[in-house]
Amino acid sequence: MTAGVTIRTVHDVASLAAVAGYFSDVWQTPRTAPPYPAEVLHSLVHAGGAVHAAYDGQRLAGASVAVLGADRGTYSLVAAADRGLGHAVKLAQRDWALGLGARTMRWTFDPLVGRNARFNLAKLGATGTEYLVDFYGPMTDGVNDGDESDRLTVTWDLGAPPAPYDIAPRGPVTATAPDGDPLTRRDERHIWCRVPEDIVKLRAADPALALRWRHAVREVLLTAFVEGFRATGMSRDGWYTLTLPHSRLRSSGGTPMEQAA
Repeated sequence: MTAGVTIRTVHDVASLAAVAGYFSDVWQTPRTAPPYPAEVLHSLVHAGGAVHAAYDGQRLAGASVAVLGADRGTYSLVAAADRGLGHAVKLAQRDWALGLGARTMRWTFDPLVGRNARFNLAKLGATGTEYLVDFYGPMTDGVNDGDESDRLTVTWDLGAPPAPYDIAPRGPVTATAPDGDPLTRRDERHIWCRVPEDIVKLRAADPALALRWRHAVREVLLTAFVEGFRATGMSRDGWYTLTLPHSRLRSSGGTPMEQAA
């Protein structure tokens, strides 16, 4: 935990209003139209969910919202934090979920945002388990406006230590990205897929090019998930690692070496 930072669940109207305002600032919406209004947050808390708030001294520096799910699972609706505090906020969510007897937590994020993919897959050790096309429909906030709202679902095993499976791209290039460089590489068990360096800046500067990236990555990830691959890592230079589980290798015959093992 960063010195001077505290994280706690909040329940009162004033604190929930502050969280709603914080989310407005992060997603660049008017304070009068927050992505998660205070009254909605209050209802979620009343229904058994949790709103966590991170304070750097007296300043609100991060927040998250989670609810109970089915089959001893929880679902994180939203999380945001100032630089350096995101991990602590997610650990607070994990502690809350474990206290309820939950085993997993799921959430979604924009698969083109490489830094978030690296945080979720490499830092936390969650696994990408589902690709969702235009999940929210058109969005009008200052971050997502003008793009299609594809999302990647990740599942976090709350009781397991982080064990991301991240391997440098290898194998032949199988597709070219909108910038003319390799988009994907593949070997017997892995697919690697590259995302742009900063999709948020690209979306603001060249929306048409950003949308071409959206469609290119969508085609790769959708196909990979249908084949049984899972997102298991993200490199610092923007390459997803998609891995085929051993069970799928065995069911499909695998390579001679894998069959011998």
